[in-house]
Amino acid sequence: MNKHALLSPSSSHRWLNCPPSLRLSQQYENTSSSYAAEGTEAHALCEYKLRSTLGIKARDPTANLIYYNEEMEECTSDYATYILELLEDAKNTCSDPLILIEQKVDYSKYAEGGFGTGDCVIVSDDNLHIIDYKHGQGILVEAYENSQLKLYALGALELFDCLYDIDTVSMTVYQPRRSNISTFTIPKEELYKWANEVLKPTAKLAYDGKGEFKCGDWCVFCKIKHECRYRSEYNLELAKYEFQLPPTLEDDDIEEILSKVDGLVSWASDIKDYALQASLRGKQWKDFKLVEGRSNRKYINEDAVVEIVKSHGYDPYEHKIRGITAMEKALGKSRFSELLSQLLEKPKGKPTLVPESDKRPAINTAADDFNEN
Repeated sequence: MNKHALLSPSSSHRWLNCPPSLRLSQQYENTSSSYAAEGTEAHALCEYKLRSTLGIKARDPTANLIYYNEEMEECTSDYATYILELLEDAKNTCSDPLILIEQKVDYSKYAEGGFGTGDCVIVSDDNLHIIDYKHGQGILVEAYENSQLKLYALGALELFDCLYDIDTVSMTVYQPRRSNISTFTIPKEELYKWANEVLKPTAKLAYDGKGEFKCGDWCVFCKIKHECRYRSEYNLELAKYEFQLPPTLEDDDIEEILSKVDGLVSWASDIKDYALQASLRGKQWKDFKLVEGRSNRKYINEDAVVEIVKSHGYDPYEHKIRGITAMEKALGKSRFSELLSQLLEKPKGKPTLVPESDKRPAINTAADDFNEN
């Protein structure tokens, strides 16, 4: 069996929104990154800590982890504690809830060859709970309508729906480095309806290499994003405005540009990166050349620098207060809160324009205040 399904949970946000991208992506070899490797190691540590806490024999992977640090230690410990709290909550409604760690699930009933692994599954008489650990801090992951978690849940229902009287399905994203614990709960029948009416037909389109191309935030991790002609045409639609300045545009024009500008910037950045990597492999682009970028001076041997500067009567170190995150790690969360909570403030963030779908509340402007008076 392959390590990952073609119609995999992790890429489902993309192939559900842009079905043809699934088969086209197969032209490219799978690549990994240091971020992915770090996430894999964090998952291994999560599994070990949770099993150990539950009294299940497990091998400590710490000595073999390349990316292990204090932050990973703290994040994974907090995750294990959180799971135990969920398990205790489940006992309030079920005398013998079932907890499964790194549970293999199969949802091929709805998507050809579909399978995956749920980080943690808790099954009780009335509720099925899927918990997914996310170690990344770059992109905030929400549980709401999260297709990856839905696929895990469907696979888990195949195993346990006939054994437990499940009414609702809860799906939680645990993302500690973004201080994000997001939970989405829906009736079981609603999930089945989505599976039959949305997932099943769309998965078939993707598997057959059919369907319509569509651009969106799912393009970020698409293997063909650099060369996708549809993405190019979609972003170049903005060229019709011929770089007019805002005062010469109608409100409708500005609203259309706002809806696409982030994708345009991302696409342009992807094109530049693709061209650079091709140049490094020997590709010659007309009217462009590789040059050496700017660099900063650096010490060859910091210990030697310290010794020499000290010997001449100077202080080689900067002395400044630790940042809040570093201070919290040094003191521990509870001690940090006890000692410094009264000396912290959170200034208002700089105003930023986001889509209406963003969950942050709208702020009042001077015009709003004037209209209220």
